[in-house]
Amino acid sequence: MKVGDIELAESNIFPEWDDVVKFVVSKAPLLLGAVIIVVVGFVLSNLVGKLVVKGMRARCLDPSIHTFIKTIVVLLLKFAVILSALSTMNVDVNSFIAAIGAAGITAGLGLQASVSQFASGIQILINHPFKSGDYIDLGTVSGKVHEIKMMYTELITVDNKRVIVPNSHITGSNIINYNSESKRRIDLVFGISYDADIAKAKEVIAQTVRKNELILTEPEPIIAVSAQAASSVNISCLVWCHTDDYWNVFYYMQEAVKLAFDENKIAIPYDQLDVHISKDLTEE
Repeated sequence: MKVGDIELAESNIFPEWDDVVKFVVSKAPLLLGAVIIVVVGFVLSNLVGKLVVKGMRARCLDPSIHTFIKTIVVLLLKFAVILSALSTMNVDVNSFIAAIGAAGITAGLGLQASVSQFASGIQILINHPFKSGDYIDLGTVSGKVHEIKMMYTELITVDNKRVIVPNSHITGSNIINYNSESKRRIDLVFGISYDADIAKAKEVIAQTVRKNELILTEPEPIIAVSAQAASSVNISCLVWCHTDDYWNVFYYMQEAVKLAFDENKIAIPYDQLDVHISKDLTEE
């Protein structure tokens, strides 16, 4: 085969390479511009995200939602940057958005659980049933709110375990927020013997209540007989305190009342069982 024939064959086999090179050279300025837009845009998006967090901190907004809002803002800005870069390359942005929308619908059908988590996160953000630091009870799990994220919320239990709770579980559950109000009532029950002086026992409990400055005088404490149980007379003691003082007052009352009963010779009964022996059986 002659040299001219080889060159002709190569030109016939790879005719598109010349076109590719020409296309790349012609589009190089546009491609370079798109790359610059993406790089600069992404950097600015991350910077804006940090500024959003600083702004929320300056306004003393709940720290648990900082990451959530920052993520949404940064993702929206980066999406806008990508659209701008495509527009620079003369790509039909409307067709691209339509394709993204169709892909989103398809993905949504396959990722219904994830979409539900995200929608629940938005619902939590809008309704704001709790904030960072609140102690909440969801029925199956309880703990202090650490952070609210796009798909889940982090709780810290009293024994310092981190619990990841899907947002859809939170919005579908009854939420008990123990920190939503500034005051809480402590319900205590003390059992005394049937032989004990009820009036004296109530006065001893009242004196114990008055000794603790953390117990509020308004609403006024309630001390009253609540039940005549099988082995004891139960006296209920309902006192109010600030929410942050709840456990301090609870433990104080448990110990102080027991010591006061002992000091005043007020018996705290044990469960008792009376056994009656039939005379007929003993004779047999």
